[in-house]
Amino acid sequence: MGFRFNRRVSIFKGLRVHLSKSGPAVSFGGRGAWLTFGKKGTRATVGIPGTGMSWSEKFESPQPVNCTGSVLSTVIRLIFALGLLGIVLYALFQTVSR
Repeated sequence: MGFRFNRRVSIFKGLRVHLSKSGPAVSFGGRGAWLTFGKKGTRATVGIPGTGMSWSEKFESPQPVNCTGSVLSTVIRLIFALGLLGIVLYALFQTVSR
């Protein structure tokens, strides 16, 4: 087993700095949705708070040639995930309110 290091520091509400062996990263967001910028790229994470369920997508750096297809498919997947999250949250709140 190798050595691991990870430390998350909250600067203020909605802004975190992650320190790890692979380098620093900065995250913006709130409960249920985060956007992280770091050495390994950009990552968007959407989840249902309190359930442990989340979806994360890594955004690749755009290539000079033929990048519109990959960016478009990523945006479509993100919109789909947000819509699915909305449906699940709506169903959960309907069940709780009854």
